[in-house]
Amino acid sequence: MLKWQDICGVADLQPNSGVCALVSGQQIAIFYLPKTDTVYAIDNYDPFGKANVLSRGLIGDIGGQPVVASPLYKQHFNLQTGACLEDETVQILAYAIRIANGRVEMGLMEQQA
Repeated sequence: MLKWQDICGVADLQPNSGVCALVSGQQIAIFYLPKTDTVYAIDNYDPFGKANVLSRGLIGDIGGQPVVASPLYKQHFNLQTGACLEDETVQILAYAIRIANGRVEMGLMEQQA
C-alpha cells in the first residue's frame, strides 16, 4: 500500500524541466509538464555517467513516450517506467507521483508492522 508524502508545491517546480528533491535520503528527479498538468519522478542517478544529474536532462517525447535525455551521454530514460531506450538491460526506478491540491506528493511503500 502506498503512503503519499508531501514533497513540495507545484509552484516550486520548473515548468517543462526537472528539479531534484531529497526524499527519504534518496535523490529524486521530478519533471513537470504544465500543458498536461503531469509530474514524473525517477531516480536522479545516471547509471552510465555515474552521477546524480538526470534532473538536469532535457525532457521530450520519443514514439509517444515521455523521456528525459541524460545531460552526460544523452541516453533516454522513459519517465513512466525508468527504462533506457538505448539499452534495454538498463532501468532506473520510476516512482508514483501526483499533484493534489496544488501540492506534489510521492507514493512511498508503507512499512508493515
